[in-house]
Amino acid sequence: MSRDQGQAQHRLPPARVLDLDPLLDDPATRIVVCCGSGGVGKTTTAAALGLRAAERGRKVVVLTIDPARRLAQSMGIDSLDNTPRRVKGVEGDGELHAMMLDMKRTFDEIVEAHADPERASAILSNPFYQSLSAGFAGTQEYMAMEKLGQLRARDAWDLIVVDTPPSRSALDFLDAPKRLGSFLDGKLIRVLLAPAKVGGRAGMKFLNVGMSMMTGALGKLLGGQLLKDVQTFVAAMDSMFGGFRTRADATYKLLQAPGTAFLVVAAPERDALREAAYFVERLAAESMPLAGLVLNRVHGSGAAQLSAERALAAAENLDLADTDPSDDGGTAAAPDSPAAENLEEPRIVDQDGGKAGLRNSPDTHGSSESPATDAAAGPATDPGSGSPSADQLTAGLLRLHAERMHLLSREQRTRDRFTALHPEVAVAEVAALPGDVHDLTGLRDIGSRLAANRPELPETADD
Repeated sequence: MSRDQGQAQHRLPPARVLDLDPLLDDPATRIVVCCGSGGVGKTTTAAALGLRAAERGRKVVVLTIDPARRLAQSMGIDSLDNTPRRVKGVEGDGELHAMMLDMKRTFDEIVEAHADPERASAILSNPFYQSLSAGFAGTQEYMAMEKLGQLRARDAWDLIVVDTPPSRSALDFLDAPKRLGSFLDGKLIRVLLAPAKVGGRAGMKFLNVGMSMMTGALGKLLGGQLLKDVQTFVAAMDSMFGGFRTRADATYKLLQAPGTAFLVVAAPERDALREAAYFVERLAAESMPLAGLVLNRVHGSGAAQLSAERALAAAENLDLADTDPSDDGGTAAAPDSPAAENLEEPRIVDQDGGKAGLRNSPDTHGSSESPATDAAAGPATDPGSGSPSADQLTAGLLRLHAERMHLLSREQRTRDRFTALHPEVAVAEVAALPGDVHDLTGLRDIGSRLAANRPELPETADD
């Protein structure tokens, strides 16, 4: 059996292609949630989708939780805050608004809306509340859910696009409401709340007799003033604890509703797609509607028919032809390269590391050249003329092309691993761009690529 026949027998079915325009155009789609691990382009994807939907006639608000503020820069807004701001320069009949979650301000708004003025003032000035609202674990994710619920309740927009928090794990966005609710309903809170509930002398007696050991231990652990601040905060917040869980449950159900669509965003890297696979499985377990996977920063080549092996072989032949026969040490052997990888049985998952330099460097889509520089791959200098010959330049370009084809092959095997595990998930691939997106034109270009409805990677690697 020939090598090509063997590859054909093991060929994976092509990934289902995600068509995003029908999703954005459907008036029944009210919420799109972009989720995934950090650094995969969630913010840019959310902004590009929002702009494209607006320019196709929808009234859109994009909610971002990205501290880098790239969204504001790309949309020409000096700064984003907790209030939606309209973006200028949108073409078409729709509208685009953008905002950045202010975690503490959102928490303050909840307190002001659900407590009388006197109690709200006591809560807002409480030192423990100020610490909790500014940095308690899970608060950012919970407040993102709260803000999403507020925006949906206002019914002022056709479509809400959410850029989930840059958490250590993408699953934190779904887990945070339950965690915060469990904290507020937990045993420690009930213990601290008990004296205030009993009240008066009975409360003091209960505190002195029943809780002296507990509060003494907590006082030593936390400090007497902090414990007093916590107890004051808990007493003031007592009437609101149930509301936190009720609203969290309501927003959770909103995420499960048919009008919501989740887009998992990833890069063609092993760790990012492993996280994406976990998220796909979690969404299925929670009965939340998944639209598909957006695969960002995919590399391509305009000469994919020239395999890495053939390119390296041609480069070696050029080196041999250009070598002085009298120089027995001058023959340029092929460097240790990923070429050996192509001689192995094709793998689905890339186990090699270290292609970040290629991926993060400025890159031109559609070119067979790679931005990486390799001393072994660089053109040698002709000792006679002081400049490289045409053969040497060609050999260097062939080696650069071989590096690009190896990168393409690794990315494809990583994607194929994901699609083999989750063949039901449709995929939209977006090519790697030469630089960062910093204006509406760049976002418009990303939106066009998202809706191009064509894969950037071939069906199978051309080894």
